[in-house]
Order: sequence, then C-alpha cells, then structure tokens
Amino acid sequence: MAEHVEERDVNEGVLPVEDVVNKYLRGSKLKFKDIKDKKLRGKLKSHESKYREAAVQAARSELLLPEEAGYLEAEGLEKTYHFKQSDIVKAVDISTANKHFELNLETFAPYNINYTRDGRNLLLGGRKGHLAAFDWKDKKLKCEFHVQETIRDVRWLHIETMFAVAQKKNVFIYDNTGLELHCLKQHEGVNRLDFLPYHFLLTTVGQRGFLKYQDVSTGKLVSKIRTGLGPCDCMAQNPYNAIVHLGHCRGTVTLWSPNVKEPLVKMLCHRGPVKAIAIDQGGWYMATSALDTQLKIWDIRTYKQLQAYRTVRPASSLAISQRGLLAAGCGPHVQVWKDAFRTKQTAPYMNNLFPGCAVRDVEFCPFEDVLGVSHSKGFTSLVIPGAGEPNFDALESNPYQSKKQRQEFEVKALLEKVQPELITLNPNEINRVDVVDRDVKIAEIKEDQPEDEAFTPKHKTKGRSSSAKQFRRKKGVKGEDKREKVNKIMKEKQKKARKEEAREEVAAKRKSSKKNVLDRFRKTSKT
Repeated sequence: MAEHVEERDVNEGVLPVEDVVNKYLRGSKLKFKDIKDKKLRGKLKSHESKYREAAVQAARSELLLPEEAGYLEAEGLEKTYHFKQSDIVKAVDISTANKHFELNLETFAPYNINYTRDGRNLLLGGRKGHLAAFDWKDKKLKCEFHVQETIRDVRWLHIETMFAVAQKKNVFIYDNTGLELHCLKQHEGVNRLDFLPYHFLLTTVGQRGFLKYQDVSTGKLVSKIRTGLGPCDCMAQNPYNAIVHLGHCRGTVTLWSPNVKEPLVKMLCHRGPVKAIAIDQGGWYMATSALDTQLKIWDIRTYKQLQAYRTVRPASSLAISQRGLLAAGCGPHVQVWKDAFRTKQTAPYMNNLFPGCAVRDVEFCPFEDVLGVSHSKGFTSLVIPGAGEPNFDALESNPYQSKKQRQEFEVKALLEKVQPELITLNPNEINRVDVVDRDVKIAEIKEDQPEDEAFTPKHKTKGRSSSAKQFRRKKGVKGEDKREKVNKIMKEKQKKARKEEAREEVAAKRKSSKKNVLDRFRKTSKT
C-alpha cells in the first residue's frame, strides 16, 4: 500500500527526489517467499509497509524543516583553512558570535569535556580535580567544586541533572548541584567513561584492562569482561548498535558487547598504540589515530581501510559532527576535515592554532556549529560552520525543554529502555525470522528421539476442553500421583520385610550348624 503511495507522490512531484526516501531506509526489504506460515507472512508484510510509509512521511516532512545547513566557502584563490575565528565572528550575527568564547583555566588544566545530548550544557573536568557544569549558551553556572583528587574523565548521564566522574580510585556520580549521589566501588582505576543512553548503561575501562557495564537505572553490574590486552585509555561507542570500541597499546581496535566475553571483531589498525577513536552518527565509518602519526578512516560494515592521512603530531583526540565533519587535535593544532570519509582530502576544511598549548580533548556540540576544545590553558569554543544538524527532534532531544518535560522524558526513556541482551553487531537481525526447511527440521528431531519414545500426536476430540472435564482430568492426575506414591511406599516396606526375613534365616542356619564339644567323645564310645 505504501509503495503505491510513494510512486504516486513521486510522479506528482510531492517528493522531490527518490534519494530522500532512501535516506530514511535501513537496508533492503525482507523476503517473504520462504515463509510458509501465512499468518506470519501477513504480519511481516504489514510491518514492512508501515516502515516504508514512515520513511515516506519523514521525506515529506523535510519540506517543512525551516533551517538549512551551510558551510564556509572561499572566493577565488582563498582557502577556508586560512580563515581565523576573529574573521568568522565579525562576519556572523550576534547570537552566533556569542558562541565563540575562551575560559582561562590554566591552574587545573588540562580538562576533559562533554556536552549533553541536546547540546545545552557543558561539563568540564580538570586533571587536577576541578569540576564545573554550566549552561554554555546562557553562561549560567550550575555547580563548581574541587574533588581533591585526580580526574581522568567525565560524562553526562541520561539527563542533565546527573553526571559521572572517573576519579583516582573510583567512579562517582554527582547531581547538577554538586551533591555526591553514589560511589561505584566496583569500578577502580578507570581511565575512560561512556554512556549508552537507550540502554542506561555506564561503560568503564581502566588500567587493569576490564570493561564493565553498570546499569544506572537499577544499580547492578551487568557485565565484567577481561579484555586481556593490557591497560586501555581509548574508548568510543557506535551510536547505531551500541557496540563499544576499544583502542589498545598494540595497535588493535576491538569491538565488544556485554553478552560476549570475547571481542566480536579484532582489527589491526596501526603499528603503534591507539590514541583516539571516533564513530559517525550512522555507524558506518570509524576514524582512528595512533602514535605512528597516522589518521585512518575505516568502513565498519566491511572492516576495510578507506583513507589514510599523516599528521605532523599524533592526534590525541578525534570527534565527528552530526553533519560528518572530522576534527583532530594534533599538538597545538585543531584540524577539521570535510568529506574525509568519501574522498581523499588534500587540505583540511578549517585549521586553528593554539600557540604554546597542547590540545587535550575535542568534541562537537550537538545541533550547533560549535567545536569545544580543551587544552593546557583552559577551554575554547570554536565556531565551525556546517558542523551541527540544523533541525532537532523534540521527542528525541529538546534543547528548550522545561522541567516538566524533562521529568516526562525520563519516565518515558525508562519505560522504553532497551535490554543489554539486544546489543549486537547488526540490530536488524532481531526482527528477522530464521527460515529453515520444515522437512529438514522434522528429520533432525526424529534423529534425536529414540525409536521407543516416538512421538504420536493425539487429535483433540469434541468437548474435551470443557471446564468439567478439565476438573476431572486434574482430579484424576492427582489421584494417579497419590497411587504412585503409595505404591512406592508399599514396595519399599516389602523390600525391608524381605531383607529382615532373609537375615533371620541366615542367623538360624548359623545356630544349627554349630557343633557340641562332647560330640567327639560320643563317637569314640560307640567304637
């Protein structure tokens, strides 16, 4: 039904291009020829038509989206990577110019940074213990305190009122007022944190090489996996299938799921220790960097290398924006690459230099043309045109949600929480049916069954399932069970009685077989 609607709309010109519809489809159609069950085949066809219709409606809604994405363009012989932030700030409006700012925090630097999913709040965690959370758009500070301990990583949880901090010994969870909510003592010596929003799982990896999954909603440790590849200081998640990617000191990248104790995929990506990993929003491409000064682009679907770039210094941090821009922090430089996954680029899209600094972490702000950069002198917010998605889904992540909407969103997210058992490399396999030939399956069952215990199905007779007959059957079954128990008890008593009789007979025989001492004299007297 949906296919006919789509063809009619395309011919009438309602849908601009067929590629718009294909953009919202994940994979090809299901094949229903091998499914012999008519009821199951009909259900799958109806589900397939609904998915197709949803893609058509999503393509139609693109015409109503008010915002458009745009990139920085140069005229003549100019190059975009020559433009400085001061030039961009002068050319844009006031609201965009306010997005560029600097924080001088050299005392407790370097910092780890993390934006919320809606791109509204920013979390800063200094290596020397300074922790701050604030609304970076309105410049309103929510909390700021010193933990008196080394901070290795920070991460927001499912809402902006809770965040996790990997400190020297354990992982702590705080609220947006700075109050300590919980201490995860099972997570020791953690180097990296990450959070799976749809599964409510906090993932950690540290010096001992253990990958742990902690369920934030229930407080239980879901899985503890020993990687066996030594200390790990590099972790990223695939937003498409929630698979965790770890980078190791031997140049390998491993893919993990909480359901399997061994890596799902193990890739040899570099000749030196892996320093950073980044994965795009669609889950198709992966960027890796290592101490061998190589920046490589990989296709996760085929696990093949697409592009390779050589940097002046090893890239310590990587980030991929919602529109596919790749940012790399290499020493004092921050390079942003455009279309790096599709074609080989000869020059970066933008370049920014921080003199006398070493870049620690880079991260794109969701739904904004902003790149956050933490370095040895503090934090800087850069304006990168074309980085963020211009239109957001308010049901998915709303930057302007109220307190009541946040509470409703949290309840809805908990009700729709995805179980960890569903984390696989290909999530589409969950809704597929494994079609097996019925004759082959029946033959395998018959081979497993012994010949004496062959199954003979009984056909249902008329009136067999009435309530009175069900009650009689249950009563009869209970009576049979009682009889069996009584018979067993009687048989055991009979066995005991037989054993006692046998013992008495043996004792009587022994008594009769005993000889008197004077019997020998009687024999001599007869003679």
